[in-house]
Amino acid sequence: MKTAIKIIGIIIPILSCVFFLQCKNNTSSSDRDQKRNNNNIDNKESNIQHPPSNTGNDTITIIGVGDIMLGSLVPSKSYLPANNDCTPLLEPTTPILKNADITFGNFEGVFTDTKVGAKECNNPNTCFTFGMPSKYINCLVDAGFNVLSIANNHSGDFGEKGKENTVRVMKEAGMYFAGLESCPSTTAVKDGIKYGFCAFAPNRNTIQITDYDNAQKIVKELDADCDIVIVSFHGGAEGTGRQRITRNYEYFLGENRGNVYKFARKVIDAGADVVFGHGPHVTRAVDMYKNRFIIYSLGNFCTYSKINIRGVCGIAPIVKVFVDRNGKFLKAKIIPTYQVKHKPPRIDQEKKVIKKIQELTKQDIPEVELNINDDGLITRK
Repeated sequence: MKTAIKIIGIIIPILSCVFFLQCKNNTSSSDRDQKRNNNNIDNKESNIQHPPSNTGNDTITIIGVGDIMLGSLVPSKSYLPANNDCTPLLEPTTPILKNADITFGNFEGVFTDTKVGAKECNNPNTCFTFGMPSKYINCLVDAGFNVLSIANNHSGDFGEKGKENTVRVMKEAGMYFAGLESCPSTTAVKDGIKYGFCAFAPNRNTIQITDYDNAQKIVKELDADCDIVIVSFHGGAEGTGRQRITRNYEYFLGENRGNVYKFARKVIDAGADVVFGHGPHVTRAVDMYKNRFIIYSLGNFCTYSKINIRGVCGIAPIVKVFVDRNGKFLKAKIIPTYQVKHKPPRIDQEKKVIKKIQELTKQDIPEVELNINDDGLITRK
């Protein structure tokens, strides 16, 4: 652990959504790279059952992908995949997604089996409602996902009942998730490593990306209790013209979507090890701060309908991050994907998103001590 060894014999059952007590021990950023003790936490605390990655015991692999929206029963079931079967949507990338210790994605919507409670949209050009059948959770589990963010602008598309059903479905499937006010963070244990996860967004009933004090409090509490802390944020303005990092607050449709550059540094100062961004529906630059990895937007990973996937909106990375047992960045790998309407994401032999991330990182974070080669390998300079 990152702080004192816990009292032997006490094992706290992990729920899919938990609140944490105020941390009793403070770990400074300068202490974070020191070797921590292995407390051999019993794996029965975790119900993650996906295959382990093919890495050594001292290397941990964490995969991150962007927005996942597997179709919607609103406005009609015609927006769902053929035969109401989401399985084909993830089949081409499943072997990659399963080959990591933790596989994360942003769940852009709600699990619901009814249209009851769906929000009403006055302007269909700027307002969308995403509701996926509850059984679609099985597609995500079978594909290898074990951690999801539900902090985004579509988590409330079906009101309180929709959020309650989404939480219930994920809990019953053994999926770990966070991001709502009712579940700001979660923890899981796998192969003797304890992971903490929290998620942030600028939207109602989510944990606010603009409240730095609260964000740091949540991260510090996880850092005091966990080996590896993963932070997700849904932030930044949206659209093809918003691929660049501004290092200032970004606004979209009158809403403050946060200063993602500042937010990433704040949570790393508090103890985050990997920071995954999403929300703009396009890919953004990568970064490293205090030996911790950041990607500012993972783009649209698997968005079957109702989301623009033309041009740069249709290319996205699967990012596999390699860290040591202290969370220190070792390397990362970009696996490039692309989408075609009503088709699953596929590996892009043209490697367009690798070229885009190279370009954006050079433009927006020119000082970062990272190399990105043409095959998507990210290493230190």
